[in-house]
Amino acid sequence: MKNTDIAIIGAGTAGMSAAIYAKRAGKDVVMFEGYMPGGQIVVTPEVDNYPALGKVSGVDFAMGLLNQATELGAEMISAEVTKVSRKDGGFEIVYDGGEVQAKALIIATGAKNRKLDVDREENLTGYGVSYCATCDGAFYRGKTVAVVGGGNTAFEDAEVLASMCAKVYLVHRREGFRAEPEKVAKVRNMPNVEFLLNAKVVSLNGSDKVEGITVEDVVTGERKDVALDGVFVAVGQTPTTDVFAGLVERDKAGYIVAGEDCVAADGIFVAGDCRTKKVRQLVTAAADGSVAALAASEYCG
Repeated sequence: MKNTDIAIIGAGTAGMSAAIYAKRAGKDVVMFEGYMPGGQIVVTPEVDNYPALGKVSGVDFAMGLLNQATELGAEMISAEVTKVSRKDGGFEIVYDGGEVQAKALIIATGAKNRKLDVDREENLTGYGVSYCATCDGAFYRGKTVAVVGGGNTAFEDAEVLASMCAKVYLVHRREGFRAEPEKVAKVRNMPNVEFLLNAKVVSLNGSDKVEGITVEDVVTGERKDVALDGVFVAVGQTPTTDVFAGLVERDKAGYIVAGEDCVAADGIFVAGDCRTKKVRQLVTAAADGSVAALAASEYCG
């Protein structure tokens, strides 16, 4: 069994930022990543909202973080963690290939966007399909887009996009909304927003990029094609936190309960999209990582 000061589960922006700060604090660090370093950002062709970087690809952004963390001495284990438990005053992390004993634990497993579950959605992600209006909206300035969803995020996205796009369709499978009435009223009053209700997206049209969608009326079954340049999916996220059940408090959606101090429980810290928070962006993930790492380093002594 390998021993370390801090185990970081998840190597997205939050996790790798935590590794950088923990190593600079003089701690031994092991990171675990079951998918690929960088998390969701690696499928984004262009990042242009991270301070001082200008425009950079998601892959280059992620690789920059990884190189910085590993050059400082953080160890990366490319494996999915299957069990975490308290043991001997610390934590035992079990993965496919072995076990690691750590004094402190940083959870940075992020959240996965819920999908539309239509053909070619994954292939067209970054080529007309997006899950973040704040991140990618500027690429569609003056163009026509659709927002799919009926909650607060969908209406916030529609508001953001309506301020820069020529036309915004809001597609929702019901007539009623989960969003706050004030948000709904505000978007309804925007002249360039059109509501497509009792409708679901059944196909993404276009070859190398999105050129339109086909929507189906859930009541009549009638289908129609809508020409547009981008689709913003806002049907919710699912945090990746099940392996930590019993170790930390989670809200009803599965997010780990923690404030800006990133403390989830004794010796456990949480950073990034898997914690309870309002804003989920690269810059806030990096901030969480630094806060969690410094707190974990202090905890280790």
